[in-house]
Amino acid sequence: MDLQQKLKIIQKRLGLTQTELATRFGVSFVAFNNWWTGKSVPRKKAEDLIEDLFLEVTGQKVISKDKLLLKKKIIKERSSRYKNVVGEILKNKDIYDEFVLKLTYHSNSIEGSTLTEADTKAVIFDNVALQNKTLIEQLEAKNHQTALNYLFEYIAKNGKINEDLILKLHSILMNGIRPDAGLYRNHGVRIVGVSLPTANYVRVPDLIKLIVSDLEKINKDIIGISASAHSRFEQIHPFSDGNGRIGRLIMTAMLLRANLAPAIIHQQQKQLYYTYLYKAQTKDDQSQLEDFLCDTVISGFNILDRNNEQI
Repeated sequence: MDLQQKLKIIQKRLGLTQTELATRFGVSFVAFNNWWTGKSVPRKKAEDLIEDLFLEVTGQKVISKDKLLLKKKIIKERSSRYKNVVGEILKNKDIYDEFVLKLTYHSNSIEGSTLTEADTKAVIFDNVALQNKTLIEQLEAKNHQTALNYLFEYIAKNGKINEDLILKLHSILMNGIRPDAGLYRNHGVRIVGVSLPTANYVRVPDLIKLIVSDLEKINKDIIGISASAHSRFEQIHPFSDGNGRIGRLIMTAMLLRANLAPAIIHQQQKQLYYTYLYKAQTKDDQSQLEDFLCDTVISGFNILDRNNEQI
């Protein structure tokens, strides 16, 4: 695979423009464009950076234990600043609204919604009916907002993450959209775009109970447990529709119960997210998914702290 092919894969997985990639590699747009078109080749240091990023975005990079431990230590320190993360979110309307907006917009966008962030804000906060968007997309946004409202209050009251919560969230998310809202699927499904077997629908209730049972044994490595539970849930694919959004809502619940900020998975990170999720499901290696989740949780803490701090 030549350099140009690798650069195009990097761009697709990261969802960045050539200008943004040039900035990431610390070169001018003209220099980067010359690499892109094959008019010139990068120096050894830049070539190594490209190769390293290529391995990362394709799920081939090995994440060291030390790197993961450092990020988890940073998250633990950010968490220690707050006695009660969910309480802090609920008592500050601006922070609460920002979480609801970001989580709703990005989660729905990952699943194909064409609503922009501005569209989503108008629908969920101003109750605006958009003439150029489908009713379903707007209802999905309102339902996701309602599901988050329920979830934040539920966790604030020390509610447990159990099967009833999972089914309740699905019933809210799919209210008025699907007749099987709040019900497990009763037929086979496949995950579009990957070769990954899902669970036989007859086994879905028992498999979900196993995940819930594991959540009750939460230890200090909440990132590791969240990554494992999320990858397993998505492979089970318990519902006819809404599995990705419900899986991310459950992860939000897990993180909040552990006094961590919700993970903000941006729609621009969709391909990376799917790559790391698939690796965790097929290669018995969730290190990249854990590393990715660390970054998304830190993005959540940035909202909570009202800053743009990066790791």
